[in-house]
Amino acid sequence: MDRVAQMALAMVTDGMRLGLGTGRAAEAFIRALGAKVGSGLAVRCVTTSSRSEELARSLGIPLATVDELPELDLAFDGADEFTADLELTKGLGGALLRERVVAASAARFVVLVTPEKRVDRLGTRAPIPVEVVPFAAGPVERGLRRLGAEPVLRRSPDGAVYRTDNGNVILDARVEPLVDPVATHAAMRALPGAVDTGLFLGMASLVLIGAEPIERLERR
Repeated sequence: MDRVAQMALAMVTDGMRLGLGTGRAAEAFIRALGAKVGSGLAVRCVTTSSRSEELARSLGIPLATVDELPELDLAFDGADEFTADLELTKGLGGALLRERVVAASAARFVVLVTPEKRVDRLGTRAPIPVEVVPFAAGPVERGLRRLGAEPVLRRSPDGAVYRTDNGNVILDARVEPLVDPVATHAAMRALPGAVDTGLFLGMASLVLIGAEPIERLERR
């Protein structure tokens, strides 16, 4: 991902307000950005997780909150799946809700991915993460099953129930490859207690694919 991160970094200029995502691709970009900041680049950034915040701080990247920077020039993040029309599945890193907030605050949302994440339909290679308030985990799980999904409560490596930075839990919903992701997102979000899903539809401006040579998919 280093070459893709460098290509993304070339989009950044002095004074920009940036969103920094979560996961391996985002961390490669954060490390590249940190080196540039160390050489004098002036930016201010909002992170999507405590993990990314810790990394950015360790590299000396100036940080702010979403209230301090309500409008961003660019947001950079990875994805777990992407299609040719720039629809995404995100959230295997556990930061989907904050990632959506930050991406929606940006004038352009740039996604950094590896080629194997390309799919014809979302839901092909990854489950759809659904962030849920803990009280509603059972009802939302049953609701997802009624929608035809097979949800599994996410756990940490030590076996404990995984908690997001928001204190919520995640149900990873296995589905058949989606024919209508917009309808699926709406149905999942409509379940009482469901906070968000990992379906990012109509949000990405540009997808940079770490093939050889690097591919670009851009929203028209």
